[in-house]
Amino acid sequence: MDGMVLSFGLAILLQISIGSIVNVFLLLFYASVISASHKPSSPDLILAHLALANTIILLTYGIPEALSAWGWRNFLDAVVCKILFYLYRVARGLVISSTCLLSVFQAITISPGTSWLAGAKAKLPQCIVPFCAFSWLLNMLIDVTALIYMTGPQNSSSVRLSLDLKYCSTISASEASALAVAVALALRDLFFVGLMTLTSGYMVLILYRHHQQVRHIHGTSRSSRAMPEVTAAKRVITLVTFYVLLYGRQTIMLSILINMKGTSPLLMNIHMVLGFAFSVISPFLMIMSDRRMGTFWRRGSPGSKADPS
Repeated sequence: MDGMVLSFGLAILLQISIGSIVNVFLLLFYASVISASHKPSSPDLILAHLALANTIILLTYGIPEALSAWGWRNFLDAVVCKILFYLYRVARGLVISSTCLLSVFQAITISPGTSWLAGAKAKLPQCIVPFCAFSWLLNMLIDVTALIYMTGPQNSSSVRLSLDLKYCSTISASEASALAVAVALALRDLFFVGLMTLTSGYMVLILYRHHQQVRHIHGTSRSSRAMPEVTAAKRVITLVTFYVLLYGRQTIMLSILINMKGTSPLLMNIHMVLGFAFSVISPFLMIMSDRRMGTFWRRGSPGSKADPS
């Protein structure tokens, strides 16, 4: 095993281990907060959903990649490949839809009472659970092709493969089917990325105006940072910006890899490592921006008092 393969194997192993532990911790933390509260906070529900999706991604796609990086081959059969890759694809859609929902929710929450979004503030919390259920149904339907075309490792040259992951393979579909799937996935991703970008830009504008008003009224002695809504909005903007940058990176690098005449193991490894970046790093962003974490570590439980920040 050469140095590059060893480094890649270690990087994947560390990512999956750390990411899984932190996401499971967050999932249990928010589950405890939700169960202890008579009226669960909407951001907590969304963040719990996001942590669950991140965990599924790391376990269903990360573990096979880590085993493959360490030289394991042919350790999955066709049925397991279908199930794991299908769950991964669904979880990937859940991540983007949950991040978008968090951005939309926070934008409506901090919108001025005189804006056209004011009427949606009271109704939005009731829509969180139905939207999460709808996102599951939507992504399960869009990604159902993974159950059809994904199979186990193929050694026969007579089988047309469009993707070979060494431990699983995708059998090439017809051009019309492949195009339809690609268009559906692209439309889903572009819709959610575009919506979260717009809502994040709206939040930046609201925060800028709020900051100007506070500074004009109170001078520099008071800061808007102490307001929970402002802190929560900054957390969401950071999370969305991170996701959009990684999504753009993934799109560009994937296009380069597809159009390359030859194969580049180094670029493929970098692409794979960065592909898990959001699922690994985003829970740390949630932890650092949640004030209840300090109380949790001091008292050993998250408590029942919800904090929107």
